[in-house]
Amino acid sequence: MFTITGTVKLRKGEGRTIKSGGAWIYDNEIDEISEGVIDGRLVEVHDFDDYFMGIGFINRKSKITVRMLSRFERNVDEAFIEKRVNAAIDYRTKTVDMSSCRLIFGEADFLPGIVIDKFSDVLVVESLALGIDNLKPVIIEKVKKALEKLDMPIRGVYERSDAKVRELEGMKRTKGFIGEEFDTKVLIEENGVKYYVDVKDGQKTGFFLDQKYNRLAMQKFCKDARVLDCFTHTGSFALNAGIAGAREVIGVDASELGCNQARENARLNGLEDTVTFKCADVFELLPELVEAGESFDVVILDPPAFTKSRSTIKKAVKGYREINMKGLKLVKNGGYFATCSCSHFMDPETFTKTIHEAAKSVHKRLRQIEYRTQSPDHPILWSADESLYLKFYIFQVVDEL
Repeated sequence: MFTITGTVKLRKGEGRTIKSGGAWIYDNEIDEISEGVIDGRLVEVHDFDDYFMGIGFINRKSKITVRMLSRFERNVDEAFIEKRVNAAIDYRTKTVDMSSCRLIFGEADFLPGIVIDKFSDVLVVESLALGIDNLKPVIIEKVKKALEKLDMPIRGVYERSDAKVRELEGMKRTKGFIGEEFDTKVLIEENGVKYYVDVKDGQKTGFFLDQKYNRLAMQKFCKDARVLDCFTHTGSFALNAGIAGAREVIGVDASELGCNQARENARLNGLEDTVTFKCADVFELLPELVEAGESFDVVILDPPAFTKSRSTIKKAVKGYREINMKGLKLVKNGGYFATCSCSHFMDPETFTKTIHEAAKSVHKRLRQIEYRTQSPDHPILWSADESLYLKFYIFQVVDEL
């Protein structure tokens, strides 16, 4: 598992990304791969002049051919993995509420290709790269050991490695229990709101932890307000508005399964009379609400990623512009508007420009209150651009004179 099986030598002039601290080496950056190299196993990475650049794991089936584990240490073993895991968990003890949080965030925690989320006393694991898949049992063991020391024992582990991106690594999509079976409907509490999280069949790992503090930030605008939460999923922003004392909250999502889960979560918090959910296409519903003369004190847009590749950015910009125009039309003069993008490829500058164009098109002035990103348990590593993906704005909306 920890044996170095060979050497990868870069082409002259390549490797700029890892020299600046990045974690990925693409196939077109490689000059030579020594004999005996085994996909999914460790390799040394050398520059064109044989200068040692670190150790990573290789997969020649993937365009991301090498994912770096270490830039300086040559000895990658169980103790190395334990040190990485302990550092990741120690960071979270200082930055977030750990009752439910992301414990390991791939490249940003220097364990590329793996995500581990903690929901109360359950772990959900997503493995997206062949090399880290081989190290998965060791990583899970070290995570459980570290949590035990913090008096946070884990009763079960569920794997959600069912993302399509695994196929790019030549791997099958998989999901299921790691170890003993348990009830996969897990009760968590975040920001004073209780949720049932379906770790088996919910989206991604079951719940979007990255918006934790953005949801909390919205609470102060929602007291006594009429709130519209678009793309509500299982009701998280809507329920934060309800717990903050909103007089009426409407959550909208195209998924009937999501809306049913949201209704169950509303009942769990005693908010079923205040927070209601409608299963509908948000793009179609918003113009209908405008036509009906509806307006809201707070409108929240939390759409899914409109692009997952550079090739579809133009189409995504059009989608973000359209949904922001429609959402802004429903905000009362002096009301509040939250909007976000969770696509890495929609960079902050492009997203900001798109919101500006949307506001201009519907004759609204935006007074920026906050610009936020993902929760600190999804750390942003400046040398790994892919780790920054969530952009979140809060505005006050003022009609143009």
